[in-house]
Amino acid sequence: MVSISNVSRGAIIRWNGVPHSIESLVHRTPGNLRAFYQASMKNLKTGRNVEYRFSSSEQVDVIVTERKKYQYLYRDGNDYVMMDNDTFDQINVPEVALGSAARFVKDGINVDIVFADDGSILEVELPTFVELEVIETSPASKDDRATSGTKPAIVEGGAEVNVPMFIQTGSIVRIDTRSGEYMERVKK
Repeated sequence: MVSISNVSRGAIIRWNGVPHSIESLVHRTPGNLRAFYQASMKNLKTGRNVEYRFSSSEQVDVIVTERKKYQYLYRDGNDYVMMDNDTFDQINVPEVALGSAARFVKDGINVDIVFADDGSILEVELPTFVELEVIETSPASKDDRATSGTKPAIVEGGAEVNVPMFIQTGSIVRIDTRSGEYMERVKK
């Protein structure tokens, strides 16, 4: 057990018997009240965000983790089959471990898998940016390309992303996997 004051953003703790990832942790001292830590956490089993106030002296159970590189191979039902880049062993990763970023997974992408000390998968981290091909989007007229509006486009993996009007079917775009936003067009 560790004091909450010694925990930082990105740490994984066991709270109410379930692993949670600390998204943000802010120390607050409101007026003449006792100080506390306001934590925003992600439940790693359900993917939901949780807000909680820890007292300054509260103890939490920090989970010892191991991070390894894996490569995505293919889907098997609701699971994603990943291969260890060092040993070539294959494992099945449930869709909930990927969370909302699952829509940006494409063949051959390298991911970081975070394992708990008991060997269970806590979370899967995709690269911050991925390059995906636009599969379907509405064609833009000459007038549309001169404006700064956006239009919906479907990219590899089936995700729908808002892209600028000049993007056409077959274009390669860079997407931020954390927010799902279009970043830029990639010229190859």
